[in-house]
Amino acid sequence: MNSLEKSPSSAEESVAPGGRGAWLREHSELGVSVLLFVLGILVLTDALTMHVEIAQRGPVGPTTVPVVVGIALLLVSVLLAVDVLRGGRGEAEGGEDVDLSEPADWRTVVLLAGVFLANAVLIGPLGFPISGALLFWGSAYALGSRHFSRDPLIAAGLSLFTYFVFNNLLGVPLPGGPLMGVL
Repeated sequence: MNSLEKSPSSAEESVAPGGRGAWLREHSELGVSVLLFVLGILVLTDALTMHVEIAQRGPVGPTTVPVVVGIALLLVSVLLAVDVLRGGRGEAEGGEDVDLSEPADWRTVVLLAGVFLANAVLIGPLGFPISGALLFWGSAYALGSRHFSRDPLIAAGLSLFTYFVFNNLLGVPLPGGPLMGVL
């Protein structure tokens, strides 16, 4: 090799065999690390800019949990990035009854997305007990349950139970809709 030719750097050597695309595929977990880092920054920014009245403040305060969660997100993102750059790789999905060679079931995904969107639209006018029952029944249907006499009853019971726990026991008011006077 003459003096005019440059020898590749170690970074170029690691990228050269498959190109930059191959390196990114091998280190795709870095995308999760970046996402966790951005979420951590957003949570911390929101928590630290939260307006808190002194009179509302208890021994812990409303910003404590978001700050802890934001710091944990940043810590996990950095640890994940270091692990990936050192050669660590996540295990491939090995579900019990999942055939990974089959394509995704987009029908189920679209049905579930539609059920969640319908719940978001209907929770205001119908209230949580009715929209929650539709959410639970629609989710069960989308995931393959075809017990048309049992599923709506279970969904209604689960929705009423959830409404009661949140509204009466936890003090988180949920919209009651037309059933407000009955419940």
